Amino acid sequence: MRSPCSWLLILLFLVLLRPGQSIWLTLPSTGTKCVSEEIQNNVVVLADYVVISDDHSHSPTISAKVTSPYGNNLHLRENATHGQFAFTTHEAGNYLACFWIDGHNPGGGSVSVNLDWKTGIGAKDWDSVARKEKIEGLELELRKLEGAVEAIHENLLFLKSREAEMRTVSEKTNTRVAWFSIMSLGVCIAVSSLQLWHLKRFFQKKKLI
Repeated sequence: MRSPCSWLLILLFLVLLRPGQSIWLTLPSTGTKCVSEEIQNNVVVLADYVVISDDHSHSPTISAKVTSPYGNNLHLRENATHGQFAFTTHEAGNYLACFWIDGHNPGGGSVSVNLDWKTGIGAKDWDSVARKEKIEGLELELRKLEGAVEAIHENLLFLKSREAEMRTVSEKTNTRVAWFSIMSLGVCIAVSSLQLWHLKRFFQKKKLI
């Protein structure tokens, strides 16, 4: 009989092995709707998007644009009812996918878009892996678990590096604030001394002291 911890680990792995996340977006008649995700370097990203319309005879079209954290265009498509983009990240940070309705929207109003966004282990084609390596059943599930563990390890390393960067920035900021406080105190002391010297000279000229 399995222990509660074993069932918890299995449930955790099943959650981590989800094929991706499907997102429903409602695009306004004017304006842009965006989705972002923070992704580390050297990660495979695969996404499909499709316009959902009740009227199949007059399906509205949209434009889609995907940019990297440094503003590089990774995908741009106009007048589309569906599309797909895939890339491997070369920059760590927030990747942004934006959608908006272009001029062809006969019915007016908002438009619904389904976005199936997959990253890392979720974007891997396990069917191709199984056919190539001739594995199936339990062995395939073990390979998936191994991939999930590797993904968790890489995410932990990424979070650790980000924590180190934030700590370095915080220490530099604290050092600059400390020096600024010391300089401000020095300026205040200098100004006060100058005012006292000026008042002393003034009273001496007036022969009050």
